[in-house]
Amino acid sequence: MELLPLWLCLGFHFLIVEWRNRSGMATAASQGGCELVDGLADCRGQNLASVPSNLPPYSQTLILDTNPLKTLWNHSLQHYPLLESLSLHSCHLERIGRSAFQEQALLRSLELPDNSLSESYKETAAALHSLRGLRRLDLSGNALTEDMAALMLQNLSSLESVFLARNTIMRLDDSVFEGLGHLKELDLQRNYIFEIEGGAFDGLTELRHLNLAYNNLPCIVDFSLTQLRSLNVSYNALEWFLASGGEAAFELETLDLSHNQLLFFPLLPQCSKLHTLLLRDNNMGFFRDLYNTSSPQEMVAQFLLVDGNVTNITTVNLWEEFASSDLSELRFLDMSQNQFQYLPVGFLKKMPSLSRLNLNQNCLMTLHIREHEPPGALTELDLSQNQLSELHLAPGLPGCLRSLRWFNLSFNQLLGVPTGLFADASNITTIDMSHNQISLCPRPAGVDRVGTPSCVDFRNVASLKSLSLEGCGLEPLQDCSFQGTALTHLDLSGNRGVLNGSIAPLRDIAPTLQVLSLRNVGLSSSFTELDFSGFGNLRDLDLSGNFLTSFPRFKGSLALQTLDLRRNLLTALPQRAVSEQLMGSLRTVYLSQNPYDCCRVESWGTLQSLHTIVDLAMVTCNLSSKVIRLMDLPEGVPQDCKWEQVDMGLLYLVLILPSCLTLLVACTIIFLTFRKPLLQVIKSRCHWSSIY
Repeated sequence: MELLPLWLCLGFHFLIVEWRNRSGMATAASQGGCELVDGLADCRGQNLASVPSNLPPYSQTLILDTNPLKTLWNHSLQHYPLLESLSLHSCHLERIGRSAFQEQALLRSLELPDNSLSESYKETAAALHSLRGLRRLDLSGNALTEDMAALMLQNLSSLESVFLARNTIMRLDDSVFEGLGHLKELDLQRNYIFEIEGGAFDGLTELRHLNLAYNNLPCIVDFSLTQLRSLNVSYNALEWFLASGGEAAFELETLDLSHNQLLFFPLLPQCSKLHTLLLRDNNMGFFRDLYNTSSPQEMVAQFLLVDGNVTNITTVNLWEEFASSDLSELRFLDMSQNQFQYLPVGFLKKMPSLSRLNLNQNCLMTLHIREHEPPGALTELDLSQNQLSELHLAPGLPGCLRSLRWFNLSFNQLLGVPTGLFADASNITTIDMSHNQISLCPRPAGVDRVGTPSCVDFRNVASLKSLSLEGCGLEPLQDCSFQGTALTHLDLSGNRGVLNGSIAPLRDIAPTLQVLSLRNVGLSSSFTELDFSGFGNLRDLDLSGNFLTSFPRFKGSLALQTLDLRRNLLTALPQRAVSEQLMGSLRTVYLSQNPYDCCRVESWGTLQSLHTIVDLAMVTCNLSSKVIRLMDLPEGVPQDCKWEQVDMGLLYLVLILPSCLTLLVACTIIFLTFRKPLLQVIKSRCHWSSIY
């Protein structure tokens, strides 16, 4: 017990010494530009010509990105035998010594992207072969060919992730990835691959994620990688995608075939777990209704597959190519930017789990809503930018859109929608019907209803929060057009006269509105109803492109944060508006493209100091027939404005009075000078008698 204090003192002393040693090392490394945090040494961007040797020997992660190392010598890493992760991104590496990784038996991750390893690829390959426990290898952006890549990957059977993006690989055969039986992730995007030989991926039995985007593949036929979970073949030149026949179970969950040249809907596996299918920007369509075929033989295509001495023939029904595909678990389908003119009967019925469907930018002219089409699980439907002129709703289908939350019908040719389409849409929150020539229920009194399409009724859609009706040519709204809704976002832009000079039709939704766009609707300050005092929750208001000559009223509206008053007829900003609104809750204000009078812009100096006027540099005013930027006005009242501040009646009196006095004096002098002769002339002509 007597020695206990001594042992405690000695222990405390050794702890202090150790702490000082480690602190000194950290300080030295920090002075050299590297940051040390729990075994991680971050030396990126320090203009180092070689690997620093004064870092802690217990470092597990070393980051040397963007340093001009050029060469990784055999002895460069000998001070760090415990390294597990090494990053050499963009280090101008041309050579890696054969024994550079000899002491790194624990290295698991090696990142070498964006270097020049193709210069001495054989020596680099020899260095990599010593990493028997390596799991992650990034060789992207090194100008490697397929032969170089095959040599570097040789005997690295422990690899689980390989990145070969941005190289010069052109074709793949069974020798490139030979021996990589544990590989799970392979990235080959942004190469020049135009051919993949049969069996190139056969040895990759554990491969789960394959990225072939941005290559030159013309087609994928007899796709048989059953173990894959995600496949990205976007941005290629694919015209066909055909999965192998048979009843083999595929693990495929995500398939990206977007931005290709597909002509037909891909032939997918008959048994799969596919939940995401991306087909955006292709040339696809369904063509059965466009051709009059007299026999089934005219409706098929045959593919001849030659593999060595083996020849296979695959027959595909062109018009019903989706029929045998397993789409039962599909949740997201993107078929936008294609050439679909119609959807075959039963097409959507094969997707009972579908929740998101994107069909925008196609050639759809009609859409039939039938039982289970669209499926009951659908929550998002985008039909924008088509040629839709009709929507057909089969009778007796209550709740066909019950799960739908987001519906986009903008940029079509609709004149109306089926009666009751939104009646049972109890979960819908967002509807966009912009740029369709529709009318809203109820219609104004006196409007001829004979032969006109049915109006669109949004009344009592309690779940509706966001509604866009831009450019719909709407008639003046009635006071109850949005009755029973709790809209928070409303866009009525581009509908001249829709409010008929009054915002009274919006009073029902005024307490809930947060975003309101009234751009280019013909509003004028002559309408006394332009008072937004009752819109207590309004945050964003767009009044641009109207005829306002005075600042609108916002008394009591404390939530307003964004206000757009561009392209109006404002000539002045009253002090009340500046003090109550611009200095209040507003955070973003647009005031440019108005004919302001420089002599009537009150408190313009205060405006310059505000950061809320985001377009202050573009605000101009008129001064003596000149257009001047508001920021260029001199301090105080401009000299040209002083005359305008004088009483003009008094000014005219001062200017006219001297002229009148001068004229009176001249007349008096003339009269006195010529008085006698003038009297004689008058007497002679008028024959007056006079006595002298």
